[in-house]
Amino acid sequence: MSHETGLDVRGKTERASAPRALVVAQSVNAVGDGAFYVSSALYFTRVVGLSAPQIGAGLAVAWAVGSLAGVPLGHLADRRGPRGTAVLLALATAASVASFLVLRSFVPFLCAAVAYATAQSGLAAARQALLAGLVGPAARTRALARLQATLNGGLAVGAALGGLALHAGTRSAYLSVFALDAVAFLGCAAVLGRLPAVAPAPGPTGGGPGLAVLRDRPYALLALLNALMLLRMPLLSLALPLWIVERTAAPGWTVSALFVLNTGVVMLFQVRAARSVTDLATAARAVRWSGAVMCAACAVFALSGALPRALSGALSGAGPGAGAVGFAVLVLGAVLQVLAEMRHSAGAWQIGFTLAPADRIGQYQGFYGTGVPVARTLGPLLVTTLLIGRGVPGWLLLGGVFLAAGAATVPAVRWAETAR
Repeated sequence: MSHETGLDVRGKTERASAPRALVVAQSVNAVGDGAFYVSSALYFTRVVGLSAPQIGAGLAVAWAVGSLAGVPLGHLADRRGPRGTAVLLALATAASVASFLVLRSFVPFLCAAVAYATAQSGLAAARQALLAGLVGPAARTRALARLQATLNGGLAVGAALGGLALHAGTRSAYLSVFALDAVAFLGCAAVLGRLPAVAPAPGPTGGGPGLAVLRDRPYALLALLNALMLLRMPLLSLALPLWIVERTAAPGWTVSALFVLNTGVVMLFQVRAARSVTDLATAARAVRWSGAVMCAACAVFALSGALPRALSGALSGAGPGAGAVGFAVLVLGAVLQVLAEMRHSAGAWQIGFTLAPADRIGQYQGFYGTGVPVARTLGPLLVTTLLIGRGVPGWLLLGGVFLAAGAATVPAVRWAETAR
């Protein structure tokens, strides 16, 4: 009769608890990042003394470099082991955040920002490889959904802490936020270091290319389509705040209301939204559905800029009434957006993992994840030029991009399956 040793039981127990440990690491990480995101721009301008164009250019360069670094750092996680690589990159991120505390000019800021974006991109790929090594394929999408819900909750808490620093407006308050984020990454590294080790994947055999993902055309196409779908990221943080203030009659606090709505819905319903995504077919359909719903959301956002003005001209003294209508239309658009966001996330996770070879998950996830830094780099310029500059036609054009990218994902997934 076969029996398990105490070491076997311990190993299985550690792996069973790995998703909870990853949630803890994500929570700690997200609180620090939330505080960092809401206060960093004003810290760099008011404390460091940089101009807005310097900050924009520096972050654009940093995330461009970070997007290129994701693949080789993911490859490193495959070959050296994802746990150790993730811990080192979390420590590197903590160090880069801490360096922001002492810099006082543009060149050091640029170097620190490049180090931060590079470490963040590599950490994302290494953590995905670590999750793949600790969680079975059938449970990965659900685990990622829980991580996403946790991320939103942590960001909301961190944003509240960052808001306190903004309210205080002092140098010490801003410095405390950056110190909090650095400590959060140290805590993340400590939690990741306690997870079970995942054996490194063997190197390529038969003289195959080390970075095979760069020659995988179907996967590259899917990564491109995913990057287009991720253009939704700067909508909530940049495009909609500017649109609401400049082009609608809605009150200014609508910006924070939509942010709370988005984070709250993701926290409560991301796991449920991912339940029906179980294979490549359901994942591709989820992304197609997401593209159609994002197209509808863009149309509604476009309407929010025209309808209140029309009401204001048609109704005597309709200022408050127009604002209420504008707010209601924006909430409808935000609901459509968050529904599309949750379905796209679930589908993208399933596609990115399922089509990645088991021995190259780090580098494949590093490549697939370049959509995030690309959206952060090009997205702000694109959406502000397209939406704020062009107005309603720009919204409709962006909606068409989402619709086309979502629809194209279905045949692209079939091509990738055939190529496998």
